[in-house]
Amino acid sequence: MATVSEWVSGLRPRTLPNSIVPVAVGTALAFALDGFVWWKALLALVVSMALQVGVNFANDYSDGVKGTDTEARTGPTRLTATGLAAPRQVLAAALASFAFAGVVGLVLVVASSWWLLLVGALAIAAAWYYTGGRSPYGYRGLGEVSVFVFFGVVAVVGTVFVQLGSAPWQAWVASVPVGLLSCSVLVINNLRDIPTDRETGKVTLAVRLGDAGTRRLYGGAIALSYLVALALTPVFWWTPLVLVSAPLAVPPLRRVLGGQTGRDLVLGLGETGRLQMAFGVLFSVALLLG
Repeated sequence: MATVSEWVSGLRPRTLPNSIVPVAVGTALAFALDGFVWWKALLALVVSMALQVGVNFANDYSDGVKGTDTEARTGPTRLTATGLAAPRQVLAAALASFAFAGVVGLVLVVASSWWLLLVGALAIAAAWYYTGGRSPYGYRGLGEVSVFVFFGVVAVVGTVFVQLGSAPWQAWVASVPVGLLSCSVLVINNLRDIPTDRETGKVTLAVRLGDAGTRRLYGGAIALSYLVALALTPVFWWTPLVLVSAPLAVPPLRRVLGGQTGRDLVLGLGETGRLQMAFGVLFSVALLLG
């Protein structure tokens, strides 16, 4: 029987910035464009975090029952693969998270637009079929694309839309660096798992690119996130404030570009999450200041 701390580790809290940052950036932009609605912003955050927890438990369950997670893997606790929790319990946790996200999301649908129902359904389907189903797209190298779309573009633009009632171009541009940093979290995670993923037939983008290519992808995603954010400087003069977070990018970049592996990359994953949060906070402040 898994303990509370093991369940907390199993929901992979280091990935939660993926769900928090896009809502923060979208809300700051809505405020800057005179469309801030606090309760809609709060509900958007709840939906985003519930989806993140749901996809983490769904991945734990699907990878565990497929046998692609092994005890040899480093990283967060894997409840299903290690036998700490029965598969049905992990599946129930995933489904409960998705259901909770769906119920809260319905409130936003009623308050905003019916087509958000379709977006929400697509988000839940993407979360499940990342590693679930007969042909999971995460096993075909498409995980980063999904993360960029749903924890970048959809999360930022959707947060702006539910508050503002429209999706201005600034929201689309602001979603790009957010999505790239979300991708960087998955990239370093999959870089760490290349050896075991190859053995179990899990063909992630990291497996396709190989070790060297994945390391270059990680560095490129970090660099491009800053470049795209800075492109908003003519409209939001405080955008260069994001550069204050640049020193936090140095430790994980050294780990990745320096060839570190295994548990060293687990530390790099945490460092990437801290960079993502710092970048998100500074980006949000910059948008608020205009």
